[in-house]
Amino acid sequence: MTNIVIEKLQLKDLAEIYSFVLQCRSSLFPMLDDKPLPIDLERFKEFYIDDPKSSFLIARTKEGTLIGTIGMREYDRRFEVLKYGEQKIVEVTRLFVQTEYRRHGLGTTLFNELYTVAKNKGIEIMYLHTHPFLPGAQVFWEKQLFHLIKQTVEAGFVTLHMDLSI
Repeated sequence: MTNIVIEKLQLKDLAEIYSFVLQCRSSLFPMLDDKPLPIDLERFKEFYIDDPKSSFLIARTKEGTLIGTIGMREYDRRFEVLKYGEQKIVEVTRLFVQTEYRRHGLGTTLFNELYTVAKNKGIEIMYLHTHPFLPGAQVFWEKQLFHLIKQTVEAGFVTLHMDLSI
């Protein structure tokens, strides 16, 4: 990953990044194309640039080609089955890596950078959810030391809730 540059999302790149995220989401979740966008995608700038608790990182080749993203935002406690107290908790979101760059450590590199950002912001817990139908997702997050805390069905999808204490 020596030819990759990881940087924080800048306002000037917003349109490009937003388009990339929507394309990746559609590729992985085509069944959601006709559904309303999640609130963080509807209000992307507000959630990932304006909010000081959030962060959004992008990966580019040295030539400038966008090849990956990862974000975090304050966890909104929308899953009632999860019982978090008043800890400082963020939700890890939008980890997308271009197909040809998968399985080369880019996802891990992006997450490690995000973890450092979270630690520097005084975050106590990183939460995420994923789905068993995404190949390798659970194993990937377990390698990042996330633990499965609950399995539920949300909007018709088996959902794996995972977290990591910092």
